[in-house]
Amino acid sequence: MIDRSNGYEGIAEEFLGGRGSVNSSGVGVRSVREWARKFQPGAAVLDLGCGSGLPITKVLVEAGLSAYGVDAAPSYVEAFRRNFPDVPVVCEAVEDSTFFNRKFDGVLSWGLMFLLLPDTQRQLIERIGDIVVPGGRVLFTSPSKPLVWNDAMTEMESRSLGSEEYRRLLSAAGFVDIQEYERETNHYFDAVKK
Repeated sequence: MIDRSNGYEGIAEEFLGGRGSVNSSGVGVRSVREWARKFQPGAAVLDLGCGSGLPITKVLVEAGLSAYGVDAAPSYVEAFRRNFPDVPVVCEAVEDSTFFNRKFDGVLSWGLMFLLLPDTQRQLIERIGDIVVPGGRVLFTSPSKPLVWNDAMTEMESRSLGSEEYRRLLSAAGFVDIQEYERETNHYFDAVKK
């Protein structure tokens, strides 16, 4: 049986007790908060691989955005519903998700993209291009260099396609003004839909 959570359901107790808790170190919070400020209040933003919603979805909610979550791990979705009972969330793998059958002003994928197989990453970026409205934004994290490594928590293989390939994919999906920056040990890709 394929684990659509990429090993994260298997480490749910450990993850939810650490990064997925209110006592999380908050890595990524500053960058996501700055990104969230680029939207009007009430803008619809989809958090792919949302986990428990802590700390990333919390930033979106605190910014006054209409957040939505997608995660493939049932334990994480259950925790998300406890943490954010008024925020829509579905337990779906991103490669199969219906994305609530709607368009979004923004899509965020923090700490997920590189967990997916290369072809799945390519398809996901294309699908993101289909659900982001013109003038909307995407933000995701992945190393700038093409790399293969084992995820620190699950020990499963992770893959970065590298900046050149991510830029090509974003451009093909209709994104422009593609920015890259390093913060808090993460490499960010931030782009606007034309």
